[in-house]
Amino acid sequence: MTVVSVSMPEELLERIDQFSEDHGYTGRSEVFREASRNLLGEFEDKKLEGRDLMGVVTVVFDFETTNVEEKMMHLRHEHESLVASNFHSHVGQHHCMELFVLEGSLEEISTFVGKIRATKDTLTVDYSVLPVDDFGPLADMS
Repeated sequence: MTVVSVSMPEELLERIDQFSEDHGYTGRSEVFREASRNLLGEFEDKKLEGRDLMGVVTVVFDFETTNVEEKMMHLRHEHESLVASNFHSHVGQHHCMELFVLEGSLEEISTFVGKIRATKDTLTVDYSVLPVDDFGPLADMS
């Protein structure tokens, strides 16, 4: 196997080591391999390909020490045909939350989520994807 060096905050590394111990992993490498496989597989769901989808992306960041809010605004404008709605809220004393509602293809949503995740200084990024092309009138629902 190839050895890879990764930089991360000490606090995150401590959490990964504790997770590894708590869940019976042989070490942090096993945790990283499993997390990588899961991340790479997130958007490989064949049931979602070629369908009209709605995505909801939630981003939390510290507004006092970063320029994440400005980066989120640029991403929204860069993907204006995908972003159906955007909501900004303050959370606690030092944090903000951005919520994006997306309408598009799996590839478009995947690209957007990837750009959000690649944004330096985000604290959390969470999302869900739902097909909307099979919603019909209520009378058709069984």
